Amino acid sequence: MLNAWADFWQELTPDGISRVRDLCVPTIRFVDPFNDLIGVERLERLLAHMFATTGNPRFIVTDRALGSHAGYLRWDFSAKVRGRAVHLTGMSEVAFAADGRVALHRDHWDAGAQVYGHVPVLGAALRLVKARLALPPA
Repeated sequence: MLNAWADFWQELTPDGISRVRDLCVPTIRFVDPFNDLIGVERLERLLAHMFATTGNPRFIVTDRALGSHAGYLRWDFSAKVRGRAVHLTGMSEVAFAADGRVALHRDHWDAGAQVYGHVPVLGAALRLVKARLALPPA
């Protein structure tokens, strides 16, 4: 099932969003740095929103692993947001229900460095905090 879930994300188009219903339980929990939602309908709305607000969003799964309690997908995401190219790298933790369908999809990626750090004023503030908290060079 992990491979089918990876394929869903890599092949995702606006017309293919409803395919999520075949792959996950109705009460799926989806978590990323911006969202924490429950329910397949809400996940469908989130995916539709992604296509409505970004240009050419695309996921490329670069690695996958199946553990004893969950599966893991390493991925690269690219899109255009307000005319600017956005590239994210992250990992998704995927837990399965007893019937094999996806019950949890939790994305792990650094929103601070990959998104907020590119916002002019906010990025400068984050770099300042990072510089103050980092171990000084030897």
